[in-house]
Amino acid sequence: MKKIQMVDLQGQYAKIKDVVDPSIEEVMNSAAFINGPKVHQFQKNLENYLGVKHVIPCANGTDALQIAMMGLGLKPGDEVITADFTFAATVEVIALLQLTPVLVDVDPITFNIDVDAIRKAITPKTKAIVPVHLFGLPADMDAILEIAKEHNLYVIEDNAQAIGASYTHKNGSKTKAGALGDVASTSFFPSKNLGCYGDGGAIFTNNDDLAHTIRGIVNHGMYKRYHHDVVGVNSRLDSIQAAVLDAKLPHLDAYNTARRNAAKKYNEAFKNHPNITTPTGLETNDGEDCHVFHQYTLNLKNVDRDALVVHLQENNIPCGVYYPIPLHKQKAYKDERYNEDDFKVTNQLVSSVISLPMHTELDDEQIEFITSTVLSFINAN
Repeated sequence: MKKIQMVDLQGQYAKIKDVVDPSIEEVMNSAAFINGPKVHQFQKNLENYLGVKHVIPCANGTDALQIAMMGLGLKPGDEVITADFTFAATVEVIALLQLTPVLVDVDPITFNIDVDAIRKAITPKTKAIVPVHLFGLPADMDAILEIAKEHNLYVIEDNAQAIGASYTHKNGSKTKAGALGDVASTSFFPSKNLGCYGDGGAIFTNNDDLAHTIRGIVNHGMYKRYHHDVVGVNSRLDSIQAAVLDAKLPHLDAYNTARRNAAKKYNEAFKNHPNITTPTGLETNDGEDCHVFHQYTLNLKNVDRDALVVHLQENNIPCGVYYPIPLHKQKAYKDERYNEDDFKVTNQLVSSVISLPMHTELDDEQIEFITSTVLSFINAN
């Protein structure tokens, strides 16, 4: 059996080496390392894939989220509602811009932001909602967009984990995650479903004026060299990373299908176990493209999760705990306004979730070994 990895980037690269290497070599020979033709080519191809008018590449996913908020003109003290159960980058950029983060609980089934909790958190100072499409499953965007319209709020999608996922609207139509809100951000960190070989990110929007503003922000506020029209940052996707991403983009749907197929096999192995809740997103009538399984995350009941982590590591099976500490309990983001009773789901999930290896190269032998090792531990304890 091949060595089990949390993400097998070497195996993935081996299959596309004959496309990636010449693309990188083309950049090296041209020496167009910044804002070169490969960046513009990838931008256009991603716009077509997502069905969005504007893709603005940038240096990483955290920058993308910060720049999206800067582009909307949010001011210090404005409140931004987001999920408590996610990676810190989402709330980090809110705080960096001196906005006021308002953390709310998540849904116990999807792990995405709780719509009722959003409604309860809105105040006259609220200006935006940041739904995180956690682990590859889009949030309840129809409901979120309705709330935003009712209260005149911006919707900023954090799409770092759900590139390629489709959201099915109430009327049955579909839209790619990242093309639903006023603006969206994504990350091309190497382990993402569409990942480069370094750092990278992008902002998406259908708003022409907002896109124009953001294009200035990513480049020191310049539209014309040495003319600084807006306050900006230095955040650009380099041409080598764009070359890698453009080579991988045609494979994205196949990559996501491979992840879903692995998730199906995991789900089948754990089916009906009283101590295991498997991820939602494969049992809907919306088709199987609604979840792209950036992570495959179990929710355990009456199981010593931390002991299971040790057991898996002893059997050379990598795993992850995303996330072990709620954001509202992190030292940097504690706030006396928060009431523990408002975070019942998040406080439970941080002690019960575990993410198993999930990537495009998982094979049946590896999945069988992983699932049997998990089940033997749980059944013995």
